[in-house]
Formats: sequence, C-alpha cells, structure tokens
Amino acid sequence: MNKTQEKLLIAGLCGIVITAAAAFATQPATAAGYAVDGMAKVSNLARWDQLNVRKWPASYSQKVGAFKPGAHVWVERCIAVRAGADWCLVDRNDVRGWVNSRYLTPVADWDF
Repeated sequence: MNKTQEKLLIAGLCGIVITAAAAFATQPATAAGYAVDGMAKVSNLARWDQLNVRKWPASYSQKVGAFKPGAHVWVERCIAVRAGADWCLVDRNDVRGWVNSRYLTPVADWDF
C-alpha cells in the first residue's frame, strides 16, 4: 500500500466515524413524555421574531419550519427535560416538528 492509498483509507475511515457520530447525535430523545392533545399559542417572542420548528427535540436539530408570534398550534405531546425547558411536538397546516415549550401558552377551550 502506498502513501496515497493509506491517506485515502484513513480519510474514508474518518468520514465513516464522523457520519456515525452525527447520526447518533440527531436521534430523537427518549426522555419521559406526557400527552397534551390540545391547542397552544406561540408566545414569549418579540413581534419580529419567529419560533423555529425542529425535526427532533434539540436546538441543534434541522429546522423544518417556523411560526410567528400569536400563531395557534396543535400540541400532540411533550417530553420532560431535566435541565432546561421541555420540548413539545406540534402541528400546524403542513408544518410538524418540535418546539421549546417555553414559547407555548395553552389555549383553553379553543378560545382563539
């Protein structure tokens, strides 16, 4: 094996390790969860800001959409997080994903 082949082999192995680590880091959380099945309003944001919707319950996860302040969303369930705020699985129109619960306010009796 010459130096060029050796470098390619090492680069390939490094790529496999990095890909495996990234896939593991983006897996959904398996924390304890609780059902909500109710409406909530996006709140606690500046008027010009928006709430990012994530593929998985993590701030580093892929962004799949965003909601403006005051938007009403359906909250399916949430997961409890020991250090920090809980994450909730929400749905509105064609956007479905996870948001930080500190930016949601429950809406009683579909009052919107």
